[in-house]
Amino acid sequence: MDKSWMHADRRSKEFELGFEEFLKFAESNAVNIDKISCPCKKCCNVDGFSVEVVRDHVFYYGILESYKVWRWHGESMYDNGVESESESESESVNGDPGMGENDVEVGESEDEEMSEDSNEFLKFVEDGDQPLYNGCDHTTKMNFLVESFSWKAKHVVTDSCFGDFLELVKGLLPAENLVPLTTNDAKKTLSVLGMDYEKIHACPNDCILYRGDAVLVDAEECPSCGVSRWKLGRDNIPTKNVPAKVLWYFPPIPRFKRFYQSPKTAKNLTWHDWGRKKDKMMRHSADSPTWKLLDSKYPELGNDHRNLRLALSSDGFNPHSMQNSLYSCWPVILVTYNLPPWLCMKRKFMMLTLLISGPKQPGNDIDVYLQPLIDDLKLLWNGVEEVYDAFRGEYFKLKAVLFWTINDFPAYGNLSGSVVRGYHGCPICVDQTRPRRLKKGNKLVFMRHRRGLPRHHPYRRQAAAFDNTIEEDLAPVPLTGEEVLARVEGLNCEFGKREESTPRVRIVDDQDRPCWKKKSVFFQLEYWKDIPVRHNLDVMHIEKNCCDSLIGTLLNIPGKTKDGVAARLDMVAMGIRTELKPDVSGKRTKLPLASWNCKLDEKKIVCGSFFGMKVPTGFSSNIRNLVSMEDLKLSKLKSHDCHVVMQVLLPVALRSVLEKPVRYAIIRFCLFFKAICAKEIDVSKLE
Repeated sequence: MDKSWMHADRRSKEFELGFEEFLKFAESNAVNIDKISCPCKKCCNVDGFSVEVVRDHVFYYGILESYKVWRWHGESMYDNGVESESESESESVNGDPGMGENDVEVGESEDEEMSEDSNEFLKFVEDGDQPLYNGCDHTTKMNFLVESFSWKAKHVVTDSCFGDFLELVKGLLPAENLVPLTTNDAKKTLSVLGMDYEKIHACPNDCILYRGDAVLVDAEECPSCGVSRWKLGRDNIPTKNVPAKVLWYFPPIPRFKRFYQSPKTAKNLTWHDWGRKKDKMMRHSADSPTWKLLDSKYPELGNDHRNLRLALSSDGFNPHSMQNSLYSCWPVILVTYNLPPWLCMKRKFMMLTLLISGPKQPGNDIDVYLQPLIDDLKLLWNGVEEVYDAFRGEYFKLKAVLFWTINDFPAYGNLSGSVVRGYHGCPICVDQTRPRRLKKGNKLVFMRHRRGLPRHHPYRRQAAAFDNTIEEDLAPVPLTGEEVLARVEGLNCEFGKREESTPRVRIVDDQDRPCWKKKSVFFQLEYWKDIPVRHNLDVMHIEKNCCDSLIGTLLNIPGKTKDGVAARLDMVAMGIRTELKPDVSGKRTKLPLASWNCKLDEKKIVCGSFFGMKVPTGFSSNIRNLVSMEDLKLSKLKSHDCHVVMQVLLPVALRSVLEKPVRYAIIRFCLFFKAICAKEIDVSKLE
């Protein structure tokens, strides 16, 4: 078949006639004429459309000239089993763009092009596409297994109960159906999808994992603290083969391989190279300095755009949904930044890698549980061979790099090893934090925020408006990764929770207080010291805390307000707004009304505004249900509710209350959160 027209101008008659012949050929071989693979330069045979849409795409975007063998449209790779010698010598099969040295030449079988792992996966897909029983036209074996396991997880069904369910269904369906007999058979079938996991026994005191060393794997008790490996039964007798604590580990490497075995996902994983706008605006992690720094410092990482860039997030939650339960379970999730912004945070691409069971949170000992993941991240940094790219039709060496962690402030200290409370509680300022202890409030506050302003900013000299001091110092320079590594190199941290026989000695001198608790496990990664920002705070946690404190103070909600007697007495002690001193002359202590306190009629206006607001479906919770007009307060705000209130609703509710300077300050504070959460950020404004 003549294909020279593919290289002609698509406005020419030669291209038009040749393309019409191609469409007739594709339509005659199509299984579904409404899903013909589109060979334009944009779709690259990944998406399928009707003939009319394919025609429009090709004439608009141009045809994929490297598409020499029309295998996606019914053309055989062989002519009676053998290609002519001239074609074999001159052409190679190149059904997709981007094929190079590893392309499969004509004469090789398509199975040889695929890796062994890919063949196993394709066999599973072929087997799973079979009807559940003869004559079944509405579901397949794979669909039944996936939906039944989803039902099992949703309703917390035990393995024995699920096995009985499979046996019941198999008996009800016609003979020779494909329903597995047992739960183990069903799990073995789905394990080919890369859904396998490891159950690693752990010390109840978080000292060690029973893995790695053969002696440690067979140990009956922890060599560090001496606690039994097994769960204690009646009379405190260990129950054999019932572990006291378990780490569930879901290896990420097999799932990364599965990513690239889907042509559409494999294409999206390089979106950061071909799909994003490249200007001075920040829309994606590829626009960040960290991405550019690692690409320039490690060319073998940046030269192949298929290499993965990851982020790690972890936090504790209560799986039992009981507010009074102290049980804490910690998942560790990986996020892939190669994907477009509208995909990388979707549930299907957020990869659960670790599940640390409770009942106690790991705290500073989380490094013990992260070790299996760190080992796999080392393998990904060195490169994983034989990863098949279904979009380009080749296999390659996959590398991956972990950019940073995302968490709240307590988890920040656990993952980074920094001290996040006390006199050196700022991980950026470290030993130059300069806190101040409030005598009445009995807490530390950090008042030196004006150090971050430019050298001649007028706020630096406005002593009375702040804490009666003139700020002359400059902001401390954050430590680089190499400087942090040099400081923590000699720290010896013994993991595990034990009862201390002697009480801790309280350190009085600030200079003797430590700034780090341990050397973070992430420093085992070769590149970790080169990353400028290694740990990030989750903006949703900060936004919720600010929203709760702000609304609680404005509406004077008991238990939520930050404006109390102790706060006023500490302000007077520091010489700040002494006219707001509490009145203790009567039986009850009275607080003078401050400019940030809403009066009764203003509270009614604010709560009435929230009560009357209507938002589109899915925008947020029903705000009306969060407002109490009797108590004049807002309650039960979720994280997303606080996000919407801070950025959209609160500036509207405050438009006619409070004094103008206070109102403007609060609105500008809300607009700050809106700016840093925007889909597009101007980097020049950040600088």
